Amino acid sequence: MLLDNVKTPADVKKLNIKQLNALADEIRERVIDVVDKNGGHLASNLGVAEIIVALYYCFDFPKDKLIFDVGHQCYAHKILSGRNDRFDTIRKEGGLSGFPDPSESVFDAFGAGHAGNSISACLGYCSARDYLKEDYYVIDVVGDASLFNGENLEAATTNEKKPKKFIVILNDNGMSISKNNNGLYKIMSTVTTKKSYGRFMDFFSRTIGNSFIGRGLKAFKRWIKRSINGLSVIDSLGFKYVGIFYGNKIGELIRILNNVKNSDRGVILHLKTVKGKGLADAEEHADFYHGVGKNLKASECTFSEAVGKILTEEARKNEKLTAICAAMKDGTGLKTFAEEFPERFFDAGIAEEHAVTFAAGQAMGGLKPVVCVYSTFLQRAYDQIMQDVCIQNLPVIFMVDRAGVVGSDGVTHQGLFDLSYLRMLPNMKVFAPKDVAELEDIFNYCLKISSPCAIRFPNGSHGLYPEHTPINERLWEYSGEIEENVILCVGARTLETAHKAQELTDKKTIVVNCRSVKPLDEDFLRKLDGKNVITVEENVLSGGFGSAVAEFFAENKIETKLKILAFPDCFVKHAETQVQLEKAGITPENIVANLI
Repeated sequence: MLLDNVKTPADVKKLNIKQLNALADEIRERVIDVVDKNGGHLASNLGVAEIIVALYYCFDFPKDKLIFDVGHQCYAHKILSGRNDRFDTIRKEGGLSGFPDPSESVFDAFGAGHAGNSISACLGYCSARDYLKEDYYVIDVVGDASLFNGENLEAATTNEKKPKKFIVILNDNGMSISKNNNGLYKIMSTVTTKKSYGRFMDFFSRTIGNSFIGRGLKAFKRWIKRSINGLSVIDSLGFKYVGIFYGNKIGELIRILNNVKNSDRGVILHLKTVKGKGLADAEEHADFYHGVGKNLKASECTFSEAVGKILTEEARKNEKLTAICAAMKDGTGLKTFAEEFPERFFDAGIAEEHAVTFAAGQAMGGLKPVVCVYSTFLQRAYDQIMQDVCIQNLPVIFMVDRAGVVGSDGVTHQGLFDLSYLRMLPNMKVFAPKDVAELEDIFNYCLKISSPCAIRFPNGSHGLYPEHTPINERLWEYSGEIEENVILCVGARTLETAHKAQELTDKKTIVVNCRSVKPLDEDFLRKLDGKNVITVEENVLSGGFGSAVAEFFAENKIETKLKILAFPDCFVKHAETQVQLEKAGITPENIVANLI
């Protein structure tokens, strides 16, 4: 096995082309084996193996800086940067992160978990390098779905010339997570990448470049390129566009990479790859195998599956209902809806800001838009939620998926902030159903409200409760008398935890399903004077549900003993979901310890 002898990046440079191809295959086998045990991002890492091997052969990491957009394509990079002996620990507590993490290794030049920031980060690196008169390459590995989304588009258009020794590797596999609806495809280039071409162009510029003849020849060249390419926008942004080449052919990659090193400005190198390469099922169903659980199976999410069914059933009755996602059709449960109502399904790509304002426009135009998005990605559109939806008080419904802790995906993907960042917005209503029956009831309730609404729910498998009180009858759900101990719970997991706590104690308690975080059930809260109140939520302590309850008690001079169980002021690293909850003190035992 070549991987047994490739301990450092220097070992990669000792191999010939045949061995480099074999190394890429071994990396794929290693990734498949570990992801089968741990879960993780599979198809994207299989497709990029040759690109990473070629980069390690041509460049000098960590002196040169390798930056990833999104970061879910970094597994081969971790294996080749001295972490292969720990690769079995990826996404496990105390082990390697599934994304680039500078605190983990000097080879991880910049942290990444969300899309669209890599060009900004790379340009910042180049600026620091040039100002400090240092000498290294900055290489950006970015997928076709995020090259010109959001912040990357802003960065790409900041000036008319990009710095030397800056290379953007466009990994074009035709996919984001679900299949792309936009992106950079089939752009052809006639730019020559030979070193001799660069020397000739330098000579051309120094001699006749500014003359009448020189200007005429340059204009003619630009006309030829526009005629052949049909698009010259890349050149106008200050990049030299080079492509299209096959990104799974190492020999060709090495030749091209060595040539573009000599460019007089930043380069976009366009490479076509096969997402899921090396695993037949992953090649055929790359969307399914983008991210998988253990045994290469899809991760369970009861609520996501229910969302698709609920929206599809409602769309059959309501012709104004639309569904919007940001490159997460399958993950948010919208596959069936998209198939049955293609004219009412909209995938914005990796562009959450656009998705939210697009929904606002639909709402203003008389439709009933539902934006289905993970909690961690909705953060990216915060300004649009406030400016375009809430200020105008538009009836946009947000299905906030993966709220709370998300386990092995780690710090970049935890959904622990949405209660805080949504609750503070005027006009916004925030709900957290205990099960899928309540999800449907709350959704129907939100359809009748002329204001923005967010319905947040966790991942994982969750059962049904035998009883259900409609939310239009009572904001919070509870039964029996108000006891000395009152446990206020937000969401499925905390409610399950509180009921287990009840089973562990003889102390009199009442468990309350606080499914409406905003507005609060003020009538119920006013009855709690003199009680021992414990709030439990999967959200950070600051600004969350417990904070809202404390604010209400203070404002209304209600005297209680209040304990808030929430996540502390720190980023939660990857581990099993249960472990993350235990470390935050959200356990039956800790609830019991706070009873009187």
